[in-house]
Amino acid sequence: MRIHLLSTQLINQIAAGEVVERPCFVVKELLENSFDAGTTHISIDIEQGGSRLIRIRDDGCGIVKDDLFLALSRHATSKISNLDDLEHVTSMGFRGEALPSISAVSRLTLISRIADAPCAWRVSADGSEQYVDPQPDPHPQGTTVEVRDLFYNTPARRKFLKTEKTEFAHIESLLQKMALSRFNIGFTLTHNQKEILKLKPATSDTEQQQRIAGICGSGFMANSVAIDVAASGMQLTGWVSLPTFSRSQPDMQFFYVNGRLIRDKLVSHAIKQAYQDVLFSGRHSVFVLYLTLDPHLVDVNAHPAKLEIRFREGRSVHDFLFSALHRSLAQLRPAATLDPTSTWLNESLLSTMTALPASIPTHSDAPYPYQQASLPFSVTETLQAYSSLHPKDSDVEPPQPITTAIPPLGFAIAHLHDIYILSQTANGIVLVDAHAAHERITYERLKQQCQQGAIPSQPLLLPIKITVSAAEAELVEHHHDFFLSLGFELTRSGTETIILRASPALLAGTDVAGLITDVLADISEQGMSERIQTQSNELLATIACHSAVRANRRLTITEMNALLRDMEQTERSGQCNHGRPTWVELSKQDLDRFFLRGQ
Repeated sequence: MRIHLLSTQLINQIAAGEVVERPCFVVKELLENSFDAGTTHISIDIEQGGSRLIRIRDDGCGIVKDDLFLALSRHATSKISNLDDLEHVTSMGFRGEALPSISAVSRLTLISRIADAPCAWRVSADGSEQYVDPQPDPHPQGTTVEVRDLFYNTPARRKFLKTEKTEFAHIESLLQKMALSRFNIGFTLTHNQKEILKLKPATSDTEQQQRIAGICGSGFMANSVAIDVAASGMQLTGWVSLPTFSRSQPDMQFFYVNGRLIRDKLVSHAIKQAYQDVLFSGRHSVFVLYLTLDPHLVDVNAHPAKLEIRFREGRSVHDFLFSALHRSLAQLRPAATLDPTSTWLNESLLSTMTALPASIPTHSDAPYPYQQASLPFSVTETLQAYSSLHPKDSDVEPPQPITTAIPPLGFAIAHLHDIYILSQTANGIVLVDAHAAHERITYERLKQQCQQGAIPSQPLLLPIKITVSAAEAELVEHHHDFFLSLGFELTRSGTETIILRASPALLAGTDVAGLITDVLADISEQGMSERIQTQSNELLATIACHSAVRANRRLTITEMNALLRDMEQTERSGQCNHGRPTWVELSKQDLDRFFLRGQ
């Protein structure tokens, strides 16, 4: 078979396979063009899930009449002109492929008008890039793109489309994500002549939070923490959910790089690591995050769909994201609002904060012994019962603060069912799971002890020979200091053999040979590995769980207050090592609602 040139229309149809997978991708490409045009409001009209009609109208700068034909030609763009521009892309579009690819698989009409022009001009295209004379049109300033009968000339591709409801759901989800990247733009979405979504421009912080709440739910804003961290020429802003606010699916995770919505494994890994020991197993965090950095450090020309990017310094970006989120989540503790100059904690109470006493008080030692009055009550018995609620014995009264200042978690009142600590705060009451709280406190202390010095290493009685690839054996030589700092003594003894002579004492009894193999695979694939630290943390978490105070152990008032004070000073004390919440609060307003007070 002889070699021949493909027709222009067939070339565009092949390119459309990468750019236009389904109707929502058409919407994405056209929205990005509107963003680059400086629009302030975009209207999106959809019919039959986008298969019949996609119409997008903006009020941007418009397209000059003489450039309309070029706009429908492949590799024609106003965004870049040389390689240097490509390496510093700041616009959403730059490849010059969207409109010709879309026109190759649909009936496309482009109408545009620039400022001060007497009228707008309209052209149509079918992907052949044959010149068509523009026709005048009474369109206001801006641009409208109509895409009708998507995939009408590629029936095989049309068969892959899902139901109308499913395809429109993808469009609505995409629009919500795009709306979070441009707060200064208003959006209107209709489906089959019915208005589905209307977002006004959000300029103030309050309006921006309202837009986020409208898309992610009001619960997210009520259970999120604001992020604003800058370092090494990078800035991370946005909102991340508290560990106790999570979802079963990663469907509420929005990440933007220089205003561009992206999906990236490196970013996902960094955020997942930041939540690794505070998120319940199988749950996913919710976040809306914006990373700003020098465009030269980002390669956006990784895929025609422009959802994937490459960071030129991936490790630095990963470490920055992990550090920013890890520290922000660590600082979420009740003591964040505590005045460090207050003197509500006396010396005797400070001495009990290091650890809970080993002695286990009996029920007879409890400050509030169980009592039940006989029934029915007489007037005298009733008065006596009420007076018994206010005992005069000083040994029964809980310790009182020496000043009027009240700590965030308040002062303990009782130990309910020998499991939950009931504490009165300035705003209401707090219930604390004593075991979960003590587990987190112990876990954080163990981690600090490991981080403060070299990890104890234990020589092996019999060195372990591990067979690896030649490339992995070279990694052992290259990263010898890295393994040594983690307590592993590794040496290369052959082309494909390494010898393990010592391992961390903390990992005694585990499959260290398999762990080393997995770590080398991670380093070879990603340039880094967190397996050793993760497995060490899992062991520390197990130790903390088994050493924490158990249920059915009655704590004294002093012990409970000591635990509350430790929680206020411990990072991530809002969750145990397994991601379960350690405390909940009921405000005075909540209590009033229960009893219909003030209604």
